[in-house]
Amino acid sequence: MASFVYALKAAETQRQYPRRFRAFLDFLGYRGTLQDQAKLFLENARQNAQWAEAEIMKFVAFQRERVEAREIVGSTIRNYIKATKLFCQMNDLVLNWDKIRRGLPSARQSANDRAPTIEEIKRLLEYPDRRMKPIVHTMVSSGIRIGSWDYLCWKHVSPILENGKLIAAKLQVYAGDPEEYYCFITPEAYTSLNDWMEFRSGYGEVITGNSWLMRDIWQTTNITYGAKLGLATSPKKLRSSGIRRLLDRALWEQGLRHPLVNGVRRHEWKVAHGFRKFFKTQTERTMKSLNVEILMGHNIGLADSYYKPSEQELLKEYLSAVVLLTIHDDKTKLEKQLKELEDKSNDNEYIIEGRLHEKEVQIQSLIKRQEKFEQLIQSLIDSGQLKKAL
Repeated sequence: MASFVYALKAAETQRQYPRRFRAFLDFLGYRGTLQDQAKLFLENARQNAQWAEAEIMKFVAFQRERVEAREIVGSTIRNYIKATKLFCQMNDLVLNWDKIRRGLPSARQSANDRAPTIEEIKRLLEYPDRRMKPIVHTMVSSGIRIGSWDYLCWKHVSPILENGKLIAAKLQVYAGDPEEYYCFITPEAYTSLNDWMEFRSGYGEVITGNSWLMRDIWQTTNITYGAKLGLATSPKKLRSSGIRRLLDRALWEQGLRHPLVNGVRRHEWKVAHGFRKFFKTQTERTMKSLNVEILMGHNIGLADSYYKPSEQELLKEYLSAVVLLTIHDDKTKLEKQLKELEDKSNDNEYIIEGRLHEKEVQIQSLIKRQEKFEQLIQSLIDSGQLKKAL
């Protein structure tokens, strides 16, 4: 079991894969802890690999019946098998996965869900928890995965100023990890994060670059000032799993989640991934799709080796989408700031074009003077006057 856990790098994988693998072990009729179940399966599978293959195929057949009854979707079976396959691979169990895979039902390549609307996001932001605004504003304006919160510290957020005005902030995602990348957040998101950090500082927490962006909450009323400081000054990181639970609780309490009717397996939009879809949908209205994929930390395939936009190029395109990613700020003001930046850019281009035109005129004038001088020399040679002068 230790080797299986070792292979689970991402926080989301660590959350889902053990649960999915346990679904298969429960099907086998094993009891006890996940550790006990996994150990028993490993012993039996090492003694008889064909037995293990047969049991996995029985499990697939059982789950296919559930798909036909519309209890689950086809992709759920594939997720169960991925977890089981990983366990086998990490424990050197050689099974015929091609044979097993032939029984898997076809699955939808993308989930049939949507992004939340601006109105739904606004209702979510009304939830009475100070962490809600920085969490939601950051996620909708950057498209980060919920697992990113396990890495984010205050030093990973850098404001970007233009003529003394805040226009965006740079976010370093998965810092120190091989999957590290950067993206941007809106002024609205940066302000909400900064307000949150100042609120914590006001209650006695010592904020440094290594302070986690999200932490546990503490009681702020009906206690003495000294006790209040004591609670606030012992921060505990709020992990991505805790953020997911916070978002889920807020969705239900704000009336954005309702019990599913018979036959329906999914809500209209996912708790956290919906924010990522919102980011992609909004930014692709004004940005190049490849640039959106880069800011979302996606692998863009072969283009990744050849297409290398600079940070300034990505920022310039991102600024064109800031208005679309802003939830509560005065959009008229933002549009005005964006227009000023565009006008300034156009003015700079006009000045450059004007100067280039002036240089072209000067060059053409010099060419004409040179031609006239050459014609004069030639006429003097033809008339013999140049020889007399010499």
